[in-house]
Amino acid sequence: MASEHDLAEDADGADVDARHAAKMAKRKAARDRMMAEKSGEKGLIIVHTGPGKGKSSSAFGMILRCVAHGFPCAVVQFIKGAWDTGERRLLTGHFGELCQFYAMGEGFTWETQDRARDIAAAKAGWEKAKQLISDPNLRMVVLDEINIALRYDYLDINEVIEFLRESKPPMTHVVLTGRNAKQELIDLADLVTEMTLLKHPFRSGIKAQPGVEF
Repeated sequence: MASEHDLAEDADGADVDARHAAKMAKRKAARDRMMAEKSGEKGLIIVHTGPGKGKSSSAFGMILRCVAHGFPCAVVQFIKGAWDTGERRLLTGHFGELCQFYAMGEGFTWETQDRARDIAAAKAGWEKAKQLISDPNLRMVVLDEINIALRYDYLDINEVIEFLRESKPPMTHVVLTGRNAKQELIDLADLVTEMTLLKHPFRSGIKAQPGVEF
């Protein structure tokens, strides 16, 4: 036979469960009302910036979602063109019919040590980006590390802003990655995420590793 203590504990537990269920039901009703009010769709301008890791990784996660849904998409890499990255291998090797991939960069500016060459590569990447973004058949275009090209003024931020505002098809999503996003781009964007750096193995002497960084 259950003791009075056991019965009291059972009653307390049932009361906690009941209060939790009521709280969750109330929260679900509020959430359902909020979702019912959100019926619009549009092509978003999305910015991933900040000093923390994960900006490009998040953008490629979105590209893989597009691929999984069968949506045509494209990537233009402004900096990592010389890198043999896992994303590039996967998308070109297995999903080339859905995802166009253009590695237009020649490495970080301290690697090339040639400003004129960096500017030429950035401008070539932007011309390709404009061509892809203008194609209404593409659901998403990722401009990987374009913020670095904008930071060093290899590209004119006003030209980029004007094109995105005036020429992007209404249902095309454009994702722009890289630290130090310019304020003009942040102001234009629909969604901005800043990656915050708390710890990084590089500071402990660990080099970039395949599967993590590239």
